[in-house]
Amino acid sequence: MSTVALRASGAPPVAVPSAARIDSVDLLRGLVMVLMVLDHTRDFFHRGVWLFDPTDPARTEPVLFFTRWVTHFCAPVFVLLAGVGVALQRRRGASRGELSRFLWTRGLWLVVLELTVVRFGFTFNFDLPDLGVLQVIWALGISMIVLAALIHLPTPAIAVFGVAMVVLHNALDGITVPLGPRAPSAMQQLWMVLHQPGPVSVFGAPVFVLYPLIPWIGVMAAGYALGGVYGWEAARRRRFLVRLGLAMTMAFVALRALNVYGDPAPWSSQARGAAYTALSFLNVTKYPPSLLFLLATLGPALVVLAWMERSGRGPVARALLVFGRVPLFFYLLQWPLAHGLAGLAGWAAGQPVRWQFLNLADRFANPPAGVGFGLGVVYAAWALSILILYPLCRWFAGVKRRRTEWWLRYL
Repeated sequence: MSTVALRASGAPPVAVPSAARIDSVDLLRGLVMVLMVLDHTRDFFHRGVWLFDPTDPARTEPVLFFTRWVTHFCAPVFVLLAGVGVALQRRRGASRGELSRFLWTRGLWLVVLELTVVRFGFTFNFDLPDLGVLQVIWALGISMIVLAALIHLPTPAIAVFGVAMVVLHNALDGITVPLGPRAPSAMQQLWMVLHQPGPVSVFGAPVFVLYPLIPWIGVMAAGYALGGVYGWEAARRRRFLVRLGLAMTMAFVALRALNVYGDPAPWSSQARGAAYTALSFLNVTKYPPSLLFLLATLGPALVVLAWMERSGRGPVARALLVFGRVPLFFYLLQWPLAHGLAGLAGWAAGQPVRWQFLNLADRFANPPAGVGFGLGVVYAAWALSILILYPLCRWFAGVKRRRTEWWLRYL
C-alpha cells in the first residue's frame, strides 16, 4: 500500500467443493504475496515513507522506485487469480448456486476483516469510530459479491463485462470530486467508492477508500473468464497465456508512448536525465488501477504464469506454493508482523514509536520526525518477515489439507 496515496437461517455456509490445485496458479499467487510483504515492510520501516511518493521521478532514486514499483504486481494478480480460482471451483463441479452463495458470504466476510483485523494490524489501536482504509481485501470482497451475481451469465458475457470495465473506466477520469474542508455529498461519496480514492463516512464513521471498485470488479470478472483455459490441453494453454501476456505488454508500451489514453498521469521528459524519464514512463496510476497499470502488470504476469507450469520444484517453489495455498491467512498475519517488527526496531534504535499507534489521518497531520531506516534495513526486515511467516503458513496449509470443516474455506 502506498501511504502517500492516502494523503490527499443460522445454518453454516455451503461448503463448496475445492477446485483441484493448479500449482502454477498457487506459485504465482505465492510470489506476489512475498512481494506484497516487501511493500508493507517499506510502509513501516522506510524513513521516507511519510515524505514523498517513492514512484515520483522528481524525488525518488531508482532503487527506491523499483522497490515500490515491483510490488504493483501484487493486487492485480491477486484479484485476477481469485477470479481464476472461482472458475476452477466451477470446473470441479460446484453448481452456480453453491458458488454464488459462497462468493457473497465470503465477500461480506472479507469486508468485515478489512474493517477489523486488517485495520488493527495497520494501526495497533481500537479507535473504531475511525474505520481506517479500504484496501485490497475490501475490493476482493465486493468483487466477489458482484461475481456471485455474474456467474449466472454465460462466460463470454462475463468476459466482455470484465474487459470493458478495465478498458473503458479511464474515460471516467474527468469526473472528479473536489477534496476540501466540506464533507462530500452522498453522491460524491458513492463516486469515491466507485472510481476516485477519497474519504467517505459509514454511519458517521470515517473511512478512506483507497481501492475504488470499478476496475477491480472488472479484473476479477476477467479472471473468472480466463479460468476457462484450464480446461484446455496444457501446451495450447501455455501458448495462449504467453501470447496474451505479450500482447498486453506491447499494448502498454504503445499506449503509454502515445500519452493519449489509459492513465490520468502522462509521462514526461525529466530534467534529471533519461533514466528518470524512463521512470516517468513506468510510473502509472494504481489508485484506481488505470488501464495502463493493469496492462503493465497483468501482461508480464500471464507470461510468468505460463512459465510456472514448466518451472522446477525446488525449495523456493515449494515455499511459494505454501504461501499461495493459504493467501488470506498469510495476508492477515503479515500486517501485524511488519508493524510489530517496525515498532521493535524503532524502540531498539531509540526512535519515537508513539506514531505506530496512531490512525493514518493523525500520522499525516503530524508526520513523525526522526523515524525510519534505510532500504537495507527494509530488505532485511522483509527477509525476516518471510522466514517467520513460512512455518506458520506451512502449519495452516497442513490443517486445511487434513480437515474439511466449512469454516476453513473462509480463511
